[in-house]
Amino acid sequence: MDISPLSLVLIALVLAAWAAGAALVVLRANRSVGRAKAMRTSLKRMQTLLDVAPALPLLVRVDGRIEAPDRLARMLGLAAMPKYLSELAATPGSPKGGGLAQAQLDQLWAKIQTTQKSAAPFRMALNLPNSQRSLALYGTLADPQVSPGGAALVWVFDFTESHGEMARLRAAAARATGDFAALVGLIEAAPMPMWFRDADLKLQLVNQAYVDAVGAMGAAEVVQGQIELLEPEDGRSPADIARSTLQSQDKSERIVAATIHGARRTLRVSDLPLGQEGVAGYAIDIEEQQQVAREFRAFRDAQRALLDQLSVGVALFDADERLTFANRPFRRLFSLTDEAIEALTPFDRFLAEARERGRTPEVRDFPEWRRERGGWFGMQASIEEAWPLPGGTHLRVVAQPLPDGGLVLITEDRTESLALSAVRDTLLRTRTATLDSLFEALAIFAPDGSVQLWNRSFAGTWGLSGELLDQHPSADELLSAIGRNLVRPEEASLIGAAVRAATLDRREKEGRVELADGRTLRFAGIPLPDGNGLLTVLDITASQKAEQALRERAEALEEADAVKARFLANMSYEFRTPLTTIGGYAELLKSGVASDPAQAGEYVDAILAAVERLTEQVENVLDLSQSEAGLLPIRKERLDVLDFLTTLVREREAAIIAAGLSLDLKGRRGRIISADPRQLGRAVGNLIDNAIAHTPEGGRIVIEIRKAPEGADYAVEIGIADNGRGMTSQELARAAGGTVPRGEGAPERRTGLGIPLARQLIAAHDGTLDIASRKGAGTTATIRLP
Repeated sequence: MDISPLSLVLIALVLAAWAAGAALVVLRANRSVGRAKAMRTSLKRMQTLLDVAPALPLLVRVDGRIEAPDRLARMLGLAAMPKYLSELAATPGSPKGGGLAQAQLDQLWAKIQTTQKSAAPFRMALNLPNSQRSLALYGTLADPQVSPGGAALVWVFDFTESHGEMARLRAAAARATGDFAALVGLIEAAPMPMWFRDADLKLQLVNQAYVDAVGAMGAAEVVQGQIELLEPEDGRSPADIARSTLQSQDKSERIVAATIHGARRTLRVSDLPLGQEGVAGYAIDIEEQQQVAREFRAFRDAQRALLDQLSVGVALFDADERLTFANRPFRRLFSLTDEAIEALTPFDRFLAEARERGRTPEVRDFPEWRRERGGWFGMQASIEEAWPLPGGTHLRVVAQPLPDGGLVLITEDRTESLALSAVRDTLLRTRTATLDSLFEALAIFAPDGSVQLWNRSFAGTWGLSGELLDQHPSADELLSAIGRNLVRPEEASLIGAAVRAATLDRREKEGRVELADGRTLRFAGIPLPDGNGLLTVLDITASQKAEQALRERAEALEEADAVKARFLANMSYEFRTPLTTIGGYAELLKSGVASDPAQAGEYVDAILAAVERLTEQVENVLDLSQSEAGLLPIRKERLDVLDFLTTLVREREAAIIAAGLSLDLKGRRGRIISADPRQLGRAVGNLIDNAIAHTPEGGRIVIEIRKAPEGADYAVEIGIADNGRGMTSQELARAAGGTVPRGEGAPERRTGLGIPLARQLIAAHDGTLDIASRKGAGTTATIRLP
């Protein structure tokens, strides 16, 4: 079949049109594929951006359906994102506790509804339950292109970290605010003036102390009037000085004087730059410190002037062991110059120079010795040393550490004092040896009455112990010890009076005492030039005994002569009276006067009584003579004392009754003695006769037999006591000599030699007779027999 060219052309045109259409389709398909690929790439990029975005979208439709990425579900603690907003509530009892609290969900739904209705955005912060996560919600009405129909788009931000940081910043801000308030309060309450200048160096802030110091009404008045506390210095105002501080940014400090409360005070002013914001300043009142410093300087100068007047050397070393001061005696001792002190010579160098001048002891290892002395600075207690120097000089060195680490060195030249001490010791030893070699007992008392010194004889003379004197007892203690050794302890006050007169009254006083051992001491208190008192004691027992013996011998001779005279007178009376009686009555009988036998009998009785009386007296004289010559015959036999005395009393019963007396005989049988009954009876009988003769009518005589005490040198004691007229000592002495005075007249008749004969007869029996009598109180005779 023939194809016409027109057909071919048409076919060609159709094919060309088809090819062109196919090509166009292919081109459009390629363009769509490109756009789809670009769309997928853009979607992936947007999804990636949403995944890493700090905010996650939550689309909430009107019916409560929601759309959100799964990341938001994980943020809320959910396994998957629910379809409705109400399903975001936390499930009760869920162990993970994901979702929102019901109250939070109700609040969020209410805000979303408000936004959907009014298109008003909202903000909301949530803290997820059972979690530390904090979410910030920002809700707006969704764009119609995103979701038509009035849906709400809520952007959810996780600001957990931001919330913690904000909480920390709030706390820090609160603390800073409190600290600033406290600082402001502290500045306001500070007792020192404080101020602040701004960058223009104008007063911007002042405290109350500043206001009070300038006398203003308040801080506002000070700031407004720019009232300065300080005065200009060298033409520079306080602001100019603060400007220099602000420019240099260095703290400045100066001491100025200012008028505060009407008084000039010394202030230490400090300016402190606060960056470029301004300058803070404060002023401290140091007036009291300055006053103390001035007083300290005055005290130090006075102290150093005083130290220069001392005789001991004093040097001061500071904590760096440098010499800062030395008084004149110290300079003389160590040959120091003013240049050495001004140069603050170190302690080691001072010792080295002192050694060169021969002012330190000679030691083998001087460096070690100096090192040991350098340790004085670190010690707590003072150190004292003796430095024997070459040439015989002796120094006493005292090192006193100071609390600040320094040292006070005190030196004293004791050369002269040691020499004087040696001389004094020699004198003391000489004095002690001299006192100890004296026969007299000596003691030296201080003005307060204490015993200071004594010699060897003092303790033995008074019978004192050496331990008592070693304690340097007071006068009262010494007198108490001495009083125990005196016959009359009260006489110790005489010794105390002598000591007091010598020490206090400064006059001499003497006295005499008797010791219990029979010695007689003579003492005297003598004042000494040094204010003490000397008590000197001399034993005058031997001389006293010799004097007493001589006196007794003289008295005995005088008494013997008087006794002889009285004895002759008495015997003349005693012999003449019986003889006269015998002669008279014999003459009467011879003359025949007695012619009556009765009368003649009376004359004969009188003659016989006189003969008996004369015979008795002759026998007494013979017995007394034989007794004194030691020729009296004694025939001893055993006698019961009670029976013996009973016989004697019975013989005198008539005389006792006639005198109107009563007699008591006390004792018991069995007390046996060895005696001559005749001779002892005559002695005791004479004593009983004397008691009867000298006891007035109605009187009483007591004869008592007593046993001798343990250790006595006799066996029996016989006491004969009466309550008669008694005798004085003179009368008793005369009676012992053989006469008894009768008032103012001559001797009266008595019954014989009486007491002398009785004493001789008792002595012949190795016994003793003691007679005690008091005028008007009676007489007591005591016989002691072995």
